[in-house]
Formats: sequence, structure tokens, C-alpha cells
Amino acid sequence: MARNLEKHASIDAQLRLLVPAKLSEDDNLVEYDALLLDRFLDILQDLHGEDIRETVQECYELSAEYEGKHEPGKLEELGSRLTSLDPGDSIVVAKSFSNMLNLANLAEEVQIAYRRRIKLKKGDFADENSATTESDLEETLKRLVGELKKSPQEVFDALKNQTVDLVLTAHPTQSVRRSLLQKHGRIRNCLAQLYAKDITPDDKQELDEALQREIQAAFRTDEIRRTAPTPQDEMRAGMSYFHETIWKGVPKFLRRVDTALKNIGINERVPYNAPLIQFSSWMGGDRDGNPRVTPEVTRDVCLLARMMAANLYFSQIEDLMFELSMWRCSDELRVRVEEIHRSSRKDAKHYIEFWKQVPLSEPYRVILGEVRDKLYNTRERSRIMLSHGNSDIPEEATYTNVEQFLEPLELCYRSLCACGDRSIADGSLLDFLRQVSTFGLSLVRLDIRQESDRHSDVMDAITKHLEIGSYLEWSEERRQEWLLSELSGKRPLFGPDLPKTEEIADVLDTFHVIAELPSDCFGAYIISMATSPSDVLAVELLQRECHVKQPLRVVPLFEKLADLEAAPAAVARLFSIEWYMNRINGKQEVMIGYSDSGKDAGRLSAAWALYKAQEELVQVAKEFGVKLVMFHGRGGTVGRGGGPTHLAILSQPPETINGSLRVTVQGEVIEQSFGEEHLCFRTLQRFTAATLEHGMHPPVAPKPEYRALLDEMAVIATKEYRSIVFKEPRFVEYFRLATPELEYGRMNIGSRPSKRKPSGGIESLRAIPWIFAWTQTRFHLPVWLGFGAAFKHVIQKDIKNLRLLQEMYNAWPFFRVTIDLVEMVFAKGDPGIAALYDKLLVSKELWPFGERLRANYEETKNLLLQIAGHRDLLEGDPYLKQRLRLRDSYTTTLNVCQVYTLKRIRDPNYHVNLRPHISKEYTESSSKPAAELVKLNPTSEYAPGLEDTLILTMKGIAAGMQNTG
Repeated sequence: MARNLEKHASIDAQLRLLVPAKLSEDDNLVEYDALLLDRFLDILQDLHGEDIRETVQECYELSAEYEGKHEPGKLEELGSRLTSLDPGDSIVVAKSFSNMLNLANLAEEVQIAYRRRIKLKKGDFADENSATTESDLEETLKRLVGELKKSPQEVFDALKNQTVDLVLTAHPTQSVRRSLLQKHGRIRNCLAQLYAKDITPDDKQELDEALQREIQAAFRTDEIRRTAPTPQDEMRAGMSYFHETIWKGVPKFLRRVDTALKNIGINERVPYNAPLIQFSSWMGGDRDGNPRVTPEVTRDVCLLARMMAANLYFSQIEDLMFELSMWRCSDELRVRVEEIHRSSRKDAKHYIEFWKQVPLSEPYRVILGEVRDKLYNTRERSRIMLSHGNSDIPEEATYTNVEQFLEPLELCYRSLCACGDRSIADGSLLDFLRQVSTFGLSLVRLDIRQESDRHSDVMDAITKHLEIGSYLEWSEERRQEWLLSELSGKRPLFGPDLPKTEEIADVLDTFHVIAELPSDCFGAYIISMATSPSDVLAVELLQRECHVKQPLRVVPLFEKLADLEAAPAAVARLFSIEWYMNRINGKQEVMIGYSDSGKDAGRLSAAWALYKAQEELVQVAKEFGVKLVMFHGRGGTVGRGGGPTHLAILSQPPETINGSLRVTVQGEVIEQSFGEEHLCFRTLQRFTAATLEHGMHPPVAPKPEYRALLDEMAVIATKEYRSIVFKEPRFVEYFRLATPELEYGRMNIGSRPSKRKPSGGIESLRAIPWIFAWTQTRFHLPVWLGFGAAFKHVIQKDIKNLRLLQEMYNAWPFFRVTIDLVEMVFAKGDPGIAALYDKLLVSKELWPFGERLRANYEETKNLLLQIAGHRDLLEGDPYLKQRLRLRDSYTTTLNVCQVYTLKRIRDPNYHVNLRPHISKEYTESSSKPAAELVKLNPTSEYAPGLEDTLILTMKGIAAGMQNTG
């Protein structure tokens, strides 16, 4: 027993040693972390015995020692400890570390929320250069009025005319299962309540039990998805955030906006139909490279969303009926009530027996009763159409557009205000009106995304069928001329006799689904790999041919470096077509892709190309008198354009947002943004505040000498990046050996394949697995490669450039954000771990190549620190630094476990001496070993237990890096 206590003490002591002292009075991170860890280790011991607990602690300690001194010897010692475990034990150990990392992340979230509350109480934001990382709406409004001398009315006008449209996408980067996310949410709540001020001993005991129960439930849940999700599953997962946080979060947030406006002297509320926040989705609409998204999937997803929306309104309308029990009302409303009363059949039995007819003396309830009945029918109609394809509920009995739905609600609102009950009208009724304006009848608008080549193939089939030649062989001029003559004409292009391949039928059927469903289901039609005006006109023509009554707006997406550079000219050619200008009514949306541009040219050149492309696009739109909306396709990781929201928005070039922002929220970022009420609130607040600030107080445009220097650097960076990634003959071989890229597909994260084309090198690899693989080995190559060569080149050319770079870092938000994000990635990286992957997995003759890359890493890191003026990484962000130090020891164990597991999978001659089995499986009858765990994956083609161990390490490292792809 004494030895046990000693061991217990040791893991706490390790934590205390690793972590710098408290950073401030309100810093409880280490306490939270130690509490969760203790609970977890006790559970581990109860379930699997003392020996396994000791093994986990020894691994943790070796890992912590390595983190202290970075001696490679420690990693090998850790490796031999881990490889000697038998299959069942190694799964338990990998699972334990993966769980401990998730718990460390939860401790962090609770700590961040706690500090935020304390600051709000004190009203003090000074200590955390909050201007750069946080944007509190009230702060922003006060700053605009106080320091920047805007009038409150100007601020109000700007705010009520701006729109932030958040587009949820099912990018396959959310590697945690939903079953676990819910348990994590409960652990977070228990932890937060345990540290509340006014907690009684009984409460504490019950919370402690609940905490233990949830930690155990998470540990006992299989972390691995055994089947790949379908697009419908992805959509359901995405929609669950509406149920849980977004639905109630939006009206709550808009109330806070009203309060913030009051505090700068505006005594009006934001009008309920002001489109401050909107939601769109790609789940079930994004068919680019995902053959599993069929027209039928698109139809299902739209009907499912309509059903969910009607259901959410239906469950709220009852409460509203209870609340509006007043009898005074306006004449306008009274007339309507009498009409309803006359027309309703006295003997009609309602679908729930005891709903009797509402008496005339409760006029609001009469009106809302009718709304309730219509909502019931609306929900049922979608439900029956989903299951049977058609419904016998007539469309007249349902709501088909939002105006019909808003009308009776507006009538109640006007009537209450007319009778002097404005304060009642501004209660739940206002919240309800705001929900209807935000979510409409379709909950979210679905974007459709398709590759431009697929449209050209359809056009080619049509022109060949009409015997006028081959569209694919025509020049761009000839294509435009033909498309425009067809668009101006009236005759149908093709009949049912058009010969169709499966691919062509798929494209056309998608347009038929768009034509069949209500138009408010859809948002934009996005064309990926768009390069010329004919790409856009082809989609316009297909919409017309398939009888889409209200055509979707067509949005070209520019991604690769060359496409970004050519984008302004392509858009200008599009705007010079008269037919098109008449069609768009002065508004155009353009999407720019962050991840493929990064994969194509490296982070530095991609970021600069995106910046310049936006400036030029806005300039082109101005010349043609068009309002341009930029749609930013950012990923979660830095390599794919991710990073803190506020900074990202404020570092956009001036005049590119103009009160309209569209951004993708992808994969694991959805959970980080909407997983909980306070996260949802914070996300809506950040986007709204930063968009407002960017419009009213635009960032400074860079000086000409900054631009010239960056132009020069980008050329060098692209050259260096491509010379390694695309030109180095053995790079692909090195990449496949040194990272778990080949094994990534086994994680079953998403519904789409990880390759665009089954054969092919780096070009055909999706940006997500490309980043994922380098994140796993903690080398993050795609993020930093190219920076070092560029810095070195300009500094060697003229030492004065170093001072210029330092000035750019301090004076130009865009440059600063770019550098800070790379610095954060360096803080998460560890070339020592990458070296271990090389040593074990890469053939000897490629070792010098890996060494060269690691030397490049160190050199780039040092130059970066010099430019930022930091002695150490993350000197400017002690809180992040502390959080990363806490996570590192867990991540390192998982890395070592992963690399040795890969070795065993790939090298049949690699022999290990297994220790006898140590983990005990707790059961009443007999003590069966953890071999049970091996049976969860009976079909694996590897030796028993290896595949599961590998996947667990991948998930754990993803949690440790907090970025999957």
C-alpha cells in the first residue's frame, strides 16, 4: 500500500515539475488536470489491475523525462517498454493515454471558461492583450465609439446591415465519435461545478461520483468507428449541434447584442429580421470527389433538415401559447381571430384528444393555435416524404415559405405593442421571431459543390447529341458564344433521349432535385477548380434546362496558386458579359480555398497569394459596380488556413469584408465552436465583433516596401517548397515511409475517399490526409517549409531586411498573424520525435534526406524567433505555452507507441520479446485477460491488436495537437 501511495504522489509530482508555476491567481489548470488524472488512474487500476496502472505511470514518467532534456535515449527506453506489451495490453495503454489527453483538453476548456468569467466580472481585459485574441462585443462597440469616435447610430446601422454566414462542412477531420463528445461535455460540466464557490459537501460528493462515472463511461466506450459514416450520418452529426446549442444560442446572443447597444446609448433593439447570423451546410451537398453524395442523399438531407426545423418550432410554440394569455388586442388581430373561429369546424377532433377549441377571449392563443396546427402538418409532410417519397397532406395545409410563417407572428407582435404590452412582445415572441428569421423553414441552407469538369462533360454529351461538335474541344470563346446564345434563346436543349453515362445522369439528377425541392433549402452552387467564365455559364444553363425556378447563385472556387493569380482576370471577363451582369443584380460571391493552395505552394506563398487575390478581386468588382462577398474555405489546422477567428478576420486586406463574411466551419472545429452553450455564444460573438470592427476600422494597407519584400520572399518560398515536395524524386517514398499516411484511411473519419484519384502522387492526395500525416509525426512540414529559405535569402541579400521584417511583424496584422501561427505550430512540433520515425521506418539511404529536413526545421525556427523578437517559442502567450507543456508528455508516449506499432505492421522481420500479459479484465466470474479487446476487430489484416493500437494513437495525437487535418 505504501508503495502505491508513493506512486500516486509521483505522478502529481511529475505534473508539478513539468508545469511552470501558477501564471495568475485564477490559474487552476494544474489542479483540474491532476484531479481528472487521479480519478482516471484509479478507474484504470480498478478495471485492469495495479500492474497496468504502473506501466502507464512509468511510460508517463519516461515521457516527462524526455520532455525535460530531449535525450533520444529516453524515447528508445520508452519504445522497448511499449513494444514488450502483448496486444491486449498495448491497446489498454494506448487507450489510456488517448483518454488522458482528452481529459487534459477538458481541463483546459474549463480553465479558459473560468478565467473568462472572472474577467467579465472584473470588467478587466487588459492583462491578456485581449484585442488580439478575444473580441467581446461590448468592448468592440465601446472602442468604436470611445477611441475611434464613431457615432452610436453609425455603429448601429453597420451592425444591423452586416451578415456572417457560417457554413458547416463535414470535412473528415472530426476524429472523436459523437458518443464520446457527449460524455466529454458531461465531464466538463461536473468539473466546472466542483470548483464553484457555493458548493455543499453533499453536492460535492454527488458531483465527484458523477465525474467518476462519466470518466469510466468514456474509457469503456470503443473510441474507434468500426464503419465509415455515410453522408447522412455526417449531416445528422452536424445537425445535432442545432438541437443542442445553436437553436437556443442565437436568440440569447442577439439579446446580448441588444444589451451592448443599450450601453452605448442606442435604445432600439436589433430588428428581428436583420440577418446578423446565418447558417449554411455542405453536408450532403458537397459532391466534389465524394461519390457517396448522390442526388438522393441531397434530397434526404434537405427533407431531414426541414423536418427538424418544423419539430424545433413545434416544440416551442406550446410554451409561447402559455405565455401569451392576454385578452387585450388590436382590432386588426380581433378580426382575424373571428375569421379563424368561424371557419374552424366545431366538431373537429384535434390529434391530441384533450386540445379543446381555444375560446375567443384568448385571441393570441387562437392565432398561435392555428400556427401550431400548420407546423404539425409541415413536420409530418416532410417526414412522410422522407419515408414514402410523397405525402397525402396537401401543401396548402403546411408552411411553404417563411413569409407565411412570419405573418401571424408579426400580427401578434404589432397587436401587443399597440396595446401597450411592448415589454411582453419583446420576450419569447421576439426570440421566436428571431429564430424564424435566422433558421427559416429549412434550418440551414445547403450549398451544392461540384467539379467544373463534370459540367463540361454534360455539355459535351449535349453538343455531340445535337451533332454540333465536341464542347470539350472548343476554345473558351466558342464555348461562351454557344452558352450565351442558348441562354438567350427559349428552346429546350435536350429531351429524355439524351444518351447518359452514370456520371452525367448524376449531375443532371442533382439539378432535378434542386428544381423539385423548395428554393429556400439551398444556398450557393459552388464550382471547384473553376478557371473561366464558361464554367459559370454552363451551370447557369443547366439550372435553366432542368427548370430550377429560382436559380441558385453560382460561386466559382479558386484554390491552386495559379488559379488564385488568374482569378481577378477570370472574374473581370465574367463581369464583362452583359447577360451575366443582368442576371446577378450587382452581387457576386467568390470562394477562395486555403488548403489546396497551401498544399500546392506552401503556407507563406499561399497566404500572400490569397491576400493579393482578394485585394484584386475587390478592385475588379468595384470597377464593375458589383458588391463582392468573399467566401473563405478555411480548414481547422494552420496548414489549411485555420487559426484564431478574430485574428484571421482582422488580418484580411482592407475593404474585402464590407459587412458580409462567409466562412466554412470544418470537422473538429464545429465541436470547438458549438460543442457547448458558452462556446456557441463565444463563436457568434467573435465573428460578429470582428466583422464589425474590420468594416468600421479597417486594418492598415501594407507599405509598398513590405509588399515588394513579401513578393520576393514568396517566389523563393514556393521554389523551395516545390523543389522538395514535387521535384525531389524520392520525396513521395520518404513521405509514405516516415508518416502514417498509408494507414490514415483506416480511421473511418469521413465519408469521402482520401484520394481524388486512386493512383498518383502528392498532387492527387487530399489536403486533409497530407496535413494529418505530418501532424501525427509532430513535424508539421507543410506549415513551415519554405519560410526558412525565404527569410535567409532576403537577410543575406541585405542585413537591413531583418529590421524591415521585424517592423512588418509589429506594424502589419496580416504578416504578424502568419508568423504567429507558424510559431504556434513550432511549439507543438518536435523534430526529435520525427527523427525516431525516420530511424525505425525509413530506409537507410533516405536518412540524410530526413536529416536535411530537420536541419531546415531548426534553422527556420530560429529565423522566425529572430523576426518576432522572441527568445523562446510562445514567449508572448504564456497560457498556451503552459497548456502545451501539460499535453506534451501524453502525446510523446503515443508517438513512440505509434512508431513502434507501424514498425511491427510494416516489417515482418521485426521481432519483439513480449512480457507476460499484465492487464486484468474485471469480471465477476473469472479474471479474463484484456484479450477481449483484441476481438473488437476480427477482420484486421495485421497481427492481433496492432491496427487498433495504431488507430488509438492516431486519435490520441490528434487530440494532443488539437488539430486533425
